[in-house]
Amino acid sequence: MVAVMTLLAGPLHPTPDCTVKVDPTMVEGFGRFDPPAAPAVPSPASLLDFSPVRNLLFGAVGLVYATTMPWSGWKDININTVSFIFLILAVFLHGTPGRLIKASEEAASVLHGVILQFPLYVGIYGIFKASVAVCAGMCQSVSIVSAGNRSRNGSACRVLLLGHRSERRTDTETSMRSFYKACTLVSLLALGAGFAACSSGSGGPVQTGLAQSALTAATSCDDVEALLRDRLKQNMITSVEAARKSALQQIESGCYWADGEAGVATGSAAAGGPIPAPPAEGGGEDDGAAKEYSTTNTQEADVDEADFIKNDGEHVYILAHGQFQIFDAWPAADIHRVASVAIEGEPKKLFVHENRALVYSSLSSASSPDGEVPYYSPGECTYGYDCEFTGDGTPLQVTELDISDLAAPTVVRTLKFNGSFLNARRIGSAVHTVVASPEPRVEGLSTWPDNLDVCTLAEQGVNPFTVAVVNSAYDKLVEKNIALIDAASLDLQLPTVEDTVYRDGVAYPRSGSPFASCENFYLSNTGDGQSFLSLVSTELGSDALGQTTIVGRPGAVYATADSLYVASRHQYGDTYGWFYDDGDTTPDATTIHKFALSARAQPSAYLGSGVVKGRVLNQFALSEHDGYLRVATTTGHLPDPGTHNTVASLKQEGGELVVKGMVDHLAPGEDIRSARFYGDVGFVVTFKKTDPLYTIDFSNPESPRVRGELKIPGFSTYMHMLDAGHVLSIGYDADDQGEFAWFQGIMLQIFDVTDLDAPALTYKEVIGTRGSASDAATDHLAFNYFAQRGLLGIPMVICEGGSGGEFGDTMTFSGLLVYKVDVGEGFTSLGGVPHPLPDASVDTSAPSCGNWWSSATSFVKRSVFMEDYVYSVSEDEIRVANIGDLAAPEAVVSLVP
Repeated sequence: MVAVMTLLAGPLHPTPDCTVKVDPTMVEGFGRFDPPAAPAVPSPASLLDFSPVRNLLFGAVGLVYATTMPWSGWKDININTVSFIFLILAVFLHGTPGRLIKASEEAASVLHGVILQFPLYVGIYGIFKASVAVCAGMCQSVSIVSAGNRSRNGSACRVLLLGHRSERRTDTETSMRSFYKACTLVSLLALGAGFAACSSGSGGPVQTGLAQSALTAATSCDDVEALLRDRLKQNMITSVEAARKSALQQIESGCYWADGEAGVATGSAAAGGPIPAPPAEGGGEDDGAAKEYSTTNTQEADVDEADFIKNDGEHVYILAHGQFQIFDAWPAADIHRVASVAIEGEPKKLFVHENRALVYSSLSSASSPDGEVPYYSPGECTYGYDCEFTGDGTPLQVTELDISDLAAPTVVRTLKFNGSFLNARRIGSAVHTVVASPEPRVEGLSTWPDNLDVCTLAEQGVNPFTVAVVNSAYDKLVEKNIALIDAASLDLQLPTVEDTVYRDGVAYPRSGSPFASCENFYLSNTGDGQSFLSLVSTELGSDALGQTTIVGRPGAVYATADSLYVASRHQYGDTYGWFYDDGDTTPDATTIHKFALSARAQPSAYLGSGVVKGRVLNQFALSEHDGYLRVATTTGHLPDPGTHNTVASLKQEGGELVVKGMVDHLAPGEDIRSARFYGDVGFVVTFKKTDPLYTIDFSNPESPRVRGELKIPGFSTYMHMLDAGHVLSIGYDADDQGEFAWFQGIMLQIFDVTDLDAPALTYKEVIGTRGSASDAATDHLAFNYFAQRGLLGIPMVICEGGSGGEFGDTMTFSGLLVYKVDVGEGFTSLGGVPHPLPDASVDTSAPSCGNWWSSATSFVKRSVFMEDYVYSVSEDEIRVANIGDLAAPEAVVSLVP
C-alpha cells in the first residue's frame, strides 16, 4: 500500500499552473518556538510546571507499560498505540510541562486542551471498562446475608453487568496481567493529570465543555423529536431508579404510607422527569403634557421593558382587573379614565409605542389553545435568588391594539401561544418576546409498578427473592415506559401559535405556523432541558412574525439594542457530562446563548454560545460593553463554606462566546445579592453577615481586577447609577449574630465610587424593622428614580417592633415613600402617599409584616412622576399628590371596573 501510494503521488501532484507560490518572508518565524520563562518568584505550581520530573516519570511509566505489552506483530499496531507513542515522545522531547503546554497552545490555540486531555480520558474509560470483571466478581461474591446492603449499594454493579455478562473472564493469568497493566495505567494517568491541571491565565477552573454549551441547528422536526424522546427516557429512568431505591429501602426498614394506600404508590412521571417539589425622559412642548416625567426603569436606556403601566407625560396606560385602561393624567388633579378594553385572560404586561399598544395576558384553561394549563404555576421570577426563570406556566395571549383614537382603542391582532410569557424587549416598533413552552408530556408514564406491594415484601425481609421481585417489577416498568415514549406523537406537542388579524371588527385567522416545520430550531447539548424557549419577533403595525426556538432550558434574559442573551442555569449531575473537569468544586454553571436582534419581524439569528462557572442572579448580572459580555455568578450555596463568586468577561469568536478574563473566588463564603455594570466598571455586592461592595475594573476586559472593597452591615438587592461616580441602592439592614446575620428593615444607601480603590458609603437610610418590605427590593421596575428632579419613589410596607429574628408586629404605613436624593446631602424624606392599610382578616394574601427578604411584596406596586406630582399606583387605585403635600392626595381614581 505504501508503494502504491508513493507511485500515485506523482500524477496527483498539481501542475505548475495550478500551484500557488508563497513568499517565504510571509512565514518567517512561524516555526520559531520561544519557551515559556519561569517566574522570578516561583510558586509551588510553577515549580511543577518548570520541572522535568513529571515528564521523566510520565515517560518512564509509559515505557514500562509499552515494554510489557504482549506484542505479536503488526496487527497489534492501531490508532491507540500510535497515539500513545506520540504522546510519550511529546512529553519526553519537551522536557517540562510548561514547554509542552505552551507548544500545544501555539500549535492549536482552540483545541490544545482537548488534544492533551483526550488520551487521558480515553485511558480512564478503558480502566472503567476493564473493571467490569472485578465488579462482577464482587457482586457474585456477596452473600445472601448481605443482600439488603447490595440492594442499596450494588446498583452500579447491577447496571454494569447488564451489558457485559458475556465479557466475564475467569482465567487467573489473564486477570492478573490485566490487573498489573491497569495499575500501571493508573500511575501513568495520575501523572498525566498534572498536565491537564496547569493553571490558566484567568485563574478559573479548567473548562472542557465549551462545545457542549453550543446549540445545534435542527435539520427537521425528526431531529427535534429524537432529542425529546431521548431526554424523556433519560429523565424517566432517573425518576424510576429513585423509586426503585425507595422500594428496596422500604423492604429493609419497613414500608410507609403513600397516596393513601400502604406501600402502593401511583406517582406519575407524565413529563418524563422527576416530580417537583433609563434615565428619565422629557416630554415635548405640547401644553397638554407634563414637561418632565419619569418612565419605565430599564436596564439599557434604548431598550424598553414590558411592565403593567406606561405613560407619555400626558396619559397613563395601565392593566388592572382584566382591562387595558387609559387615563388622561395631566393636569394631575383632573386625572380621569378615557377608555377601557377588556382583555382575554389576565393581563400582566404591556408596551405602548406611538399609536399602538401590545398587551401580554395569561390564559385560563378554557381559553388556552390546547384547553390545558400546567398543574403548577410558579408565578413570575424577578429576582432569581430562590426562584427559576421559567415563566408563570400559563398559556400566553398577545393582544395588539390601535390607540390612535384614545377614546376608542380597537383590537387589531391576537397571538395565542401554548407557552408562557418569560420576558420581552422593545426597540423602536420591533418587539421581541421570549416564550417558554411546556415540556412534552407522555400519558401513562409511571414511577411505581402496578400491584407492587412493598409492605407484604417488607414482612418477608431482605432476601434474594424480595429483591428480585422489586428489580423485576422495575425493569418491566422501564420497558413499558420506554414503549410509551416511543409511541407518543411528540410532533403534536411542539410550540404553537394561533394568529388572528382583525379588520373592521371581523376576525381573519391566519393559516400556517412558523413552528410547524421546525425551521430555526436549535438543540441544546446539555441534556437537562426538554422544554422550548422561543424568541418571537413582531413589529407594531405589521402582520409579520418571526421565531427562533431553543430545545433546552429557559433562563434569565438580557438585551441590548442589537443582541439578546439567554442565560440558563445548570447543576452538576443534571446534565450529559459537565462543563468543567471537577464537578464537585464547580457544581454550578451558566450557559449563555446570544441572538442578533432585528428592527423587523424576522427570525433572530443565533450567533453563538458560551459557558461560565456559577449561576447568574438575574438580568443585571449580565452587561455588554465594547464587544465584551461581563457576567457575575455565584458557585455553591450558603452556608457551604466553599461558596464563592466569579466575574468573567466573554467575547464572541466565531460561533463561540469565549471567556477572555476572569476574577475568581471573589468573597469566599458569601453569595451575590446584586450586581451592576457601568461603562468599564462593575459593582458586585455579596453577603453572609456584612455587605462587601466590590469595585471591579474592566478597562482591560481580558484582565479584569478588583480595585476596591467596602464592608458594611446589610446588603443591597438592587443598584442604580446616579452618575458615573455615585451608586444608589436598595436592600436590607442586618443584625450581626457572629456566624450569620438577621436581615432587618429596608435600607437605602449612596456610595461614592469616584475612587475605585476606595469606595465609600456616604449616606444611609433605614426604613422600619424586620418584616418591612418593598416591591422595589426585588423588582427594578418598582424602583423609580426621577433624575430631572432628583426624586425617588419607593413602594413601602413599614412594620415596627421587629428585632433580631423576630418580625415586626405593627404595620404603621402602607403606600409610597418619596425622597429627595442628592449626592452631597443624602436622603431627605418628603413624606409618603398613604393607602388604606390592608385587612389581613379579609384578604389573607395582602402584604403583611411577615415578608421574606427575597420575595418582598408591598400594597403599592409602581409610581409615576410628572413635574411636581407623583402618582402612587396599587392594584385597585391611583392616588395623585403634590410633592409638597404627599399626605393629602389631590385625586384618587379607582381601577376597579
